[in-house]
Amino acid sequence: MILDSLLGFFSKDLGIDLGTANTLICARGEGIIISEPSVVAVYQGTNRVVDNGQAIGERAWRMLDRAPPSIQAIRPLRKGVIADFEITEAMLGYFIRKAHGRSRFIRPRVVIAVPSGITTVEKRAVINSAERAGAREVRLIKEPMAAAIGAGRPVSEPRGSMIVDIGGGTTEIAVLSLNDLVVCNSLRVAGDEMNEAIERHLRQNYNLQIGEQTAERIKLEIGSAYPLEEELEKEVRGRDTVAGLPRIVQIGSEEIREALREPLGEILKAVVQTLEKTCPELCGDLVESGITLAGGGTLLRGLDRLIARETGLPVRRTDDPLTAVARGTGIILDQLESYWHVLESGQEVA
Repeated sequence: MILDSLLGFFSKDLGIDLGTANTLICARGEGIIISEPSVVAVYQGTNRVVDNGQAIGERAWRMLDRAPPSIQAIRPLRKGVIADFEITEAMLGYFIRKAHGRSRFIRPRVVIAVPSGITTVEKRAVINSAERAGAREVRLIKEPMAAAIGAGRPVSEPRGSMIVDIGGGTTEIAVLSLNDLVVCNSLRVAGDEMNEAIERHLRQNYNLQIGEQTAERIKLEIGSAYPLEEELEKEVRGRDTVAGLPRIVQIGSEEIREALREPLGEILKAVVQTLEKTCPELCGDLVESGITLAGGGTLLRGLDRLIARETGLPVRRTDDPLTAVARGTGIILDQLESYWHVLESGQEVA
């Protein structure tokens, strides 16, 4: 107990956005100190991390779809939840040590943002992973709450705020008031499904196989949710599925927009359904306050215009949407007395 207290005294309190695509860590009083892909490279058939346990995050991301058969680059989280417990534990441990200058003698308190729709079993997996990775105390915060706080929404006031947070694995949609989620919808359709739609389009229409990283670049460089004033084009390189040889094709933003129609349609449907479940008084508030967009998926061109057209509400994208959830966990750490009641402890999840 004395050792734990001493290690805790010298440890930083950390807020963690444990995302399907990226993990961001915010230290109390310091802001975001780590932002890296949620990827771990292991030797094939084992859970042993490559490069003496250092092939995690950015280093492992560069190996994705490029590693030899002896090495496998793994994303241990899928659809916003843990898919591989041991590898998630290794990844969390690496990031927690990195946040503390790689010292192993640390026992931080951590606040971890999780999707609002995950099960008790999935919550327990997150808590166990963090504890085994070195955390002495773990609290959970629902992602839409953390995103809204990070985006500067007045969640503690008795009026409605709406957040749409599109990450890699989940889309979190919520109406908040008085520090709680009044209506929420957690959809396991997000950035990954957009990338898969782009991969599928190229395979079906051009017989061209591309990897996950290429699909992500296409989405960022020419992807859109709404017609552009000047449509874009991009040269794409991949492998011909018929000849099996490298090939280059030219694609346009119009066809990528069409490819994204299905996942975007599901997200729009969930936004509308959330509004339909919201009480009239809070709906009235939203006419003025509108919808706030957060998460890396909202960087898609024209998404704000598409949602505004479908809902009739003003829509704005928060500054630096990729970091909104992590920033929210940092604010919660700085103001624990104000937000303690929105956090879940391990005992409550047991």
